[in-house]
Amino acid sequence: MLQEISFAKLSPTQNMTILVKSMHSEEEYAPIASRLMSYDNVFAEQVGFIKQATHPGAVAALNMAGGEFCGNACMALAALTAHQQTIHPSESTTIHLEASGTDQLINCLVQKTDEDDFFCKVMMPVPRNIEARTLKHEGNNYTAGLVQYSDFLHIILEVQQFTGSLKKLAENLARMLEITSSYPLIGVLLFKPDSNELLPLMYVPALDSLVWERGCGSGTASVGAYAAWKNRTLFEAPIQQPGGIIRVSASCEEHKISGVSISGNVSIVAEGKAYIHL
Repeated sequence: MLQEISFAKLSPTQNMTILVKSMHSEEEYAPIASRLMSYDNVFAEQVGFIKQATHPGAVAALNMAGGEFCGNACMALAALTAHQQTIHPSESTTIHLEASGTDQLINCLVQKTDEDDFFCKVMMPVPRNIEARTLKHEGNNYTAGLVQYSDFLHIILEVQQFTGSLKKLAENLARMLEITSSYPLIGVLLFKPDSNELLPLMYVPALDSLVWERGCGSGTASVGAYAAWKNRTLFEAPIQQPGGIIRVSASCEEHKISGVSISGNVSIVAEGKAYIHL
């Protein structure tokens, strides 16, 4: 059956994101997302579905295709909402969103910088637990941070170089963790602490989507939270990723993370109709 999909495509730090504006049942999310993300369709790294909010303080709700949480998609929806509100360059507004993968209301500060460009700052979910482990690979020991949230898990692997061998390790680790856990999102983050460079791998088991993302908001937040927890102090830094820079600020009190925010640029790439067979 041919379906018409109304969508917007946005670029938060080149983490190409499709937001579906037309209404669909949750059973259709995965097949719709798989088709939209494919090379012969709209093509992107992830898909979220815009729904009507149930919380009185939220303007919209964002459901990711795999039920996961995504910071960049929240920034994308906040920017799209601000665009629809027709704010002018240099003006700013605060957008409150519901989001899948967390029961926290997501607060987004949006400032318009150009015709279709926005600067966004998002208050992120706080990890419920952080641990440090040692991972052995090809005779080398790597420090690994386990950053656990209620609905997703990130593994931060501290490395000196981004090698093909380490990328393969990350892919195998993500798929292995699917077997031993029930998280809707598993991220393995190769991170160079000396230069604050990040190479993020995101795996959504429900979609069988394993993507080396060009920019990752939730991964950036986890890196900041892990660094603040490890050093027991405030951590603020620009985190360089293949698609550009996302800034993070994470505070730590009594060896617990008390707050995390990320900020970056979002541009609107396209809006229109897509046609897929289900």
